[in-house]
Amino acid sequence: MCSQTLFVGTKDRFQGITVDSTKEPCEILAFPDILKVFFFNVGSLNKWREDKVRGVWFKVALADSGWVPHLAQNGFRYHHAQASYVMMVAWLPENEVCNIPQYASTMVGVGAIVMNDKRQILVVSEKYRLFPHWKLPGGYVEPGEEIVNAAEREVLEETSVRAKFKQMICFRHVHNFTFGCSDMYFIVALTPEPGQEVLKKCDREIDAVEWMNVEEYLNHPNVHSTNRFFVSKFLEYEASGISLTYHEDTHQILKKSYLVYSLDLGQHKKMDSPNDTISQSNKQ
Repeated sequence: MCSQTLFVGTKDRFQGITVDSTKEPCEILAFPDILKVFFFNVGSLNKWREDKVRGVWFKVALADSGWVPHLAQNGFRYHHAQASYVMMVAWLPENEVCNIPQYASTMVGVGAIVMNDKRQILVVSEKYRLFPHWKLPGGYVEPGEEIVNAAEREVLEETSVRAKFKQMICFRHVHNFTFGCSDMYFIVALTPEPGQEVLKKCDREIDAVEWMNVEEYLNHPNVHSTNRFFVSKFLEYEASGISLTYHEDTHQILKKSYLVYSLDLGQHKKMDSPNDTISQSNKQ
C-alpha cells in the first residue's frame, strides 16, 4: 500500500519536486490514483499545479518499474537512467518554456604518458582492437574520480606500473562518440616510481605492453598521428620548462573541493601577485 494519500517528494531551489520510489513506496494498483486522481480529483499532480511547482521528478527504482507506463501516460518523459533506477520528469507550467537541462552528454577519458629515466614511454596494445596499434594506457574516468587519479589507476591496472602525476598535457574533444555522447580525452604525464621496470599486462583488456624508446614511438607505423602529437607536445613542454599543473581549492559557497588546472611557466614565471605563492604551495 502507499504510505500516504499524496506524494510529497523533496523540494529543490528551482521550485521543483523529486519523488523517490524507495522513500515513498506505493503499490502499482494504487499508483495511478495517487498520482492523478484522489479525493475529488485532487491527486498529486493537481496539488503540485496548485502549489506552482515547476518541474516534477520521479526517481523510479528498478523494483518499481511498473510506475513507468503510468508516468509516461501522464506527460512524464525519460531524463536519464542508471543501473538501479530511471529518472522521469514533467514540466508543469503551461506559460513557461521548459528549462530543465538535458542529462550530462559528455564522457571523460584519460590517457597517460609515462616516461622512465631511459627515455622510454609506456605503451600498450589493446586486446580488442579494430587494427594493430600501440597506444597510451588509459580509459574512462569513473564517477566521482579525479582525472589525475584515473590516469594513475588505469596505468596500474593495465601495466602494473605505479606512477604519479607530473603534469597535464592537453585534451581532445569529439562529438557523437560512444553512446552518441561527446567525449573529452585528457592526456596526463606521469612519473613512474622507482623499480617499475617489470611489466605485467591486464590479460582481460591488454594484448601487449612494453617500454618503447620515445623516438621509436614517434616514428612507429602502428602509432596513430594523434598519439604522436600528444607525445610531441609532452616533449615540447619538457624542453621549454612549461607545465600545466593544478592546485586544490574549495568553493566558497557550496563548500565543495575542486582542482584548478593552470599553466606554470617554470623558471620563466614571474611572481606577480601573492596568489602566485599560494598556487605554488598547493601544487603537487
